Amino acid sequence: MAKQFDTLSDAHQAFIGDQQIFFCATAADEGRVNVSPKDMASLRILGPNRIIWRNLTGSGNETAAHLARINRMTLMWCSFTTRPLILRIYGKARTLHAKDADFAALNATFPETFAARQIYDLTLDMVQTSCGYNVPFFEHQGPRDTLEKWAENKGPDGIKTYWKERNQHSIDGLPTNLPGPDDA
Repeated sequence: MAKQFDTLSDAHQAFIGDQQIFFCATAADEGRVNVSPKDMASLRILGPNRIIWRNLTGSGNETAAHLARINRMTLMWCSFTTRPLILRIYGKARTLHAKDADFAALNATFPETFAARQIYDLTLDMVQTSCGYNVPFFEHQGPRDTLEKWAENKGPDGIKTYWKERNQHSIDGLPTNLPGPDDA
């Protein structure tokens, strides 16, 4: 039932655009595999082989630590509505921080926030679709604003302090390469 493609077709892009959530998976050469749910507002399709997504400040920073070791990433969408489908994208990703040359231009494609921690730039090498017949139905009730309010309460300096205190290493102790308060 699975089908593989070299690029994102218009139909794939339309399917992605209809979803409310995606999942990002990464792993280093050893340690834990990380799978994280993400809001679609953080994602932009830049072409048939390129996707970026902006990572806001959060409790962990596994993706950055894993990509510093091995630059592979999988993104997955699954339909929770009437059309059963799972779509996965496999590829190589790079981590961009505010100090990196491409960050500002890519970050400008998203609403402004001081809580943007990284942008992940994924070049895909395979798209795979599968049936999704066993994925249950769920109704989307709307976005959460909890993270946005948390970041607003911290303010820009509080966010940078949080990065220094909580986001410098993965749960396996791997460095995330996130700039500290004096570097960002």
